[in-house]
This record gives sequence, structure tokens and C-alpha cells, in this order.
Amino acid sequence: QVQLVESGGGLVQPGGSLRLSCTVSGSIFSIDAMGWYRQAPGKQRDMVATIGIGGNTNYADSVKGRFSISRDNTKNTVYLQMNSLKPEDTAVYYCRRYIPGSNFDSWGQGTQVTVSS
Repeated sequence: QVQLVESGGGLVQPGGSLRLSCTVSGSIFSIDAMGWYRQAPGKQRDMVATIGIGGNTNYADSVKGRFSISRDNTKNTVYLQMNSLKPEDTAVYYCRRYIPGSNFDSWGQGTQVTVSS
């Protein structure tokens, strides 16, 4: 059974930084594409950043230049470094593991990120 465990969320002031981590078990991590998504209250869940098996990345326009996604295949972990945080970044952040073109698609339980002074 695939499990994704996120950590690193919390309360931070505007302009601050946080690093989220997501560790995957029960899958062959090196062939998984990984992504971070977020959902604010009353809004849909949106893609924040994704990273493919070759390290290719994709970002939402709203976070380009501020957030960075990376992966460590030796630790089965994907990271999201978030800098210059804004109040509008406040949301529950979810980790996703998937294999494009397949039905293999799993989500973590989410971690709350709150940006407020």
C-alpha cells in the first residue's frame, strides 16, 4: 500500500520561508512523478509544482521564482522550498505521487501552511 507522509507546514510571517517534505513508501519512488498541490478554504485544489522522474519541473505562475521543488530518490522524498511567502499562499498543501498515463495516483493527508503577521 502506498503511503505519503507530509511534514513542514506551520505558521510563518509574510516574506518568510518554509520547506515541506513528503516521504513515500510502498512504491518504486524513482519511477513516480511527484507534485505539490494546495487548497484554500472554499477553493479548488490547484497544482503548485511538479517534478518528473528526470527532474523536469513545472510551476504555477503564482509561485514561479519563489518556490522550488526537488526530489531525493535515495530518501524517497520530495521537497517544496517556499520563499517570500505571501498571505495568499495560505492553504492546505498536499503531496501527490502518480505515474502519468496510468491509474497509479496517491495523495498525502495534507499539511497546513498559514502566512500571517
